[in-house]
Amino acid sequence: MRSVLNQFYGITLYLAAACLVLIALLVFAQVLGRVYDGLLRLFGYPPYGFLVASLAEIAGYLLAAASFLALAPTLKRGAHIRVTIVLGNVSPRIRHSLEIWILAVATAFLGFVCWSLVTFVYESYVFKEVSYGIIPMPLWIPQSVMTFGACTLLLALFDELLIVLRGGAPSYREREDAISLSKEG
Repeated sequence: MRSVLNQFYGITLYLAAACLVLIALLVFAQVLGRVYDGLLRLFGYPPYGFLVASLAEIAGYLLAAASFLALAPTLKRGAHIRVTIVLGNVSPRIRHSLEIWILAVATAFLGFVCWSLVTFVYESYVFKEVSYGIIPMPLWIPQSVMTFGACTLLLALFDELLIVLRGGAPSYREREDAISLSKEG
């Protein structure tokens, strides 16, 4: 089961990277179109008028998708910014209890967020809400990706909570401890 979850988190990380690459490609295509139009004008030809329709809107959706899809794998790899000053200065027993409390509260809070997001996506789908850009995109599509990323983070938090409840160290602790030790030296 552990390898399946780790592969799942890895896939969401690759999907997040793919969103960023797609943003870069779309912006690059728009820039190339403007350069091409400039060259046409320079040589006395009418501009072609190449345009990536709704680029800003699509790039915004892709950036939100990348951000939400990367949440779970970055948590598992210890790449989230966490304030660990208290956890680093308490006994291992108290740290373990605090980790359980923190993960339980975060899991409960994110469970509510995910439930709200699923309701939000459903309402957007039912009421056929679309964006106001040049391309009227159904809003449930980008909202679904954002919800999927949040629910993946919920799964990762619950996964970490189970690890800590079983007496293990959370997977992000190794990275945090390595950072703490490098600052001391």
